[in-house]
Amino acid sequence: MLPGFSTNSFADTDPLAVLPVLAELGCRSLAITPDRQLLNPFAPGLSAEIDRWRQELDRLGMACVIETGARHLLDPLQKHEPTLVSPVAADRERRSDFLCRAIDLAAELQAGCVSLWAGVVHDAADQETLWQRLLDGLGPVLDHAGRRGVRLGFEPEPGMFIDTVARAEQLLDRLGRPAGLGLTIDIGHLECLGERPLAATVARVASQIVNVHIDDMLVCRHEHLPLGAGEVEFGPVLRELARAGYQGGLHVELPRQSHRWLATAAESLAFLTRALRAADV
Repeated sequence: MLPGFSTNSFADTDPLAVLPVLAELGCRSLAITPDRQLLNPFAPGLSAEIDRWRQELDRLGMACVIETGARHLLDPLQKHEPTLVSPVAADRERRSDFLCRAIDLAAELQAGCVSLWAGVVHDAADQETLWQRLLDGLGPVLDHAGRRGVRLGFEPEPGMFIDTVARAEQLLDRLGRPAGLGLTIDIGHLECLGERPLAATVARVASQIVNVHIDDMLVCRHEHLPLGAGEVEFGPVLRELARAGYQGGLHVELPRQSHRWLATAAESLAFLTRALRAADV
């Protein structure tokens, strides 16, 4: 497994200037969130920026995945909107288009996957209507990912239509478990939503996991905490991931610590190194 970090955890810096520092600290994989100031898929000059990123990642021997959780890239006034479950079809299509652009970016950077989620429900639609919106929106995204040879990782997110691993399994079943769609698992989210024991939850879906976010949390409180500051027992989870043969990134996701990103990165990567050693993986 690869100790990793997320660009949304150092959002106030020049990200390309940060990469060598992260590499020195032991970071071997990067979770990249395209945003207004970073690999914006709608901006002119994207091709040249992709070349710079590809060269730097290659030089540092760093793997990457593409995340799609930019807060205000599609709508400057509403966080994470529109989504795949938005009430208006044209809005859902905007999200699908963005996800397809993220897939193109992933193909160019040879990223391990594109991570995505469902979105928050803002209307009174019934469950089947919401399911149909999500399935319809994912259809063209899955098709495009297949054409580009990019794997998708669907992330259960607290407060969203698909919030738990159990709900994500329902989604995979409704889609017929396509080969190109796996799961992004946020270890802190499992703790937040009480999906205990965490290691057993991970073991149940381990073969489907293509991306891991790692942070600490408290039960019933969706706040990303520094590793060791919450209630997560990381050792059993890491052992289950290793047992399943997971070899991807463990991407530390602490956006609220962005103002102290260097200390956070140093502390987090050191914590991960100790945890992996202690778990004997």
